[in-house]
Amino acid sequence: MKKTIFMIALIVGASFTTANATEGNNETTNTSEITITKVVKVNSFCIAIAKGDFDTVKKMIEFGENVNKTSNGKTPLMYAARYNRTKIASLLLKSGAKFDTKDKDGHTAIDYAEQSKATDVKKVLTAASK
Repeated sequence: MKKTIFMIALIVGASFTTANATEGNNETTNTSEITITKVVKVNSFCIAIAKGDFDTVKKMIEFGENVNKTSNGKTPLMYAARYNRTKIASLLLKSGAKFDTKDKDGHTAIDYAEQSKATDVKKVLTAASK
């Protein structure tokens, strides 16, 4: 009887030792992707320009919208250049938009036209710069 109790105690003790040894070696790697999105506020005037809504842009200018006021660091003319809105760019220039204003990175509306391969609006801006 003593041998049986001794053997059971030995087996139980060995199983706890094995369980503890394997628990210490389990390394789990928890990897996950985190996407960080920057929320940018663009005013309604520049949104209308980006969408190409000529009538809305024209009305807003008639109601006194500042054609040189920046939105998210870019002028309305930069938005017109970025989205190749030739007709809107011409309207902005006729309304007093400055074509040589630079953003915080030193880019002008012509630079945005070049980056976007907006050749039509680049011609308008180049003609205005002469």
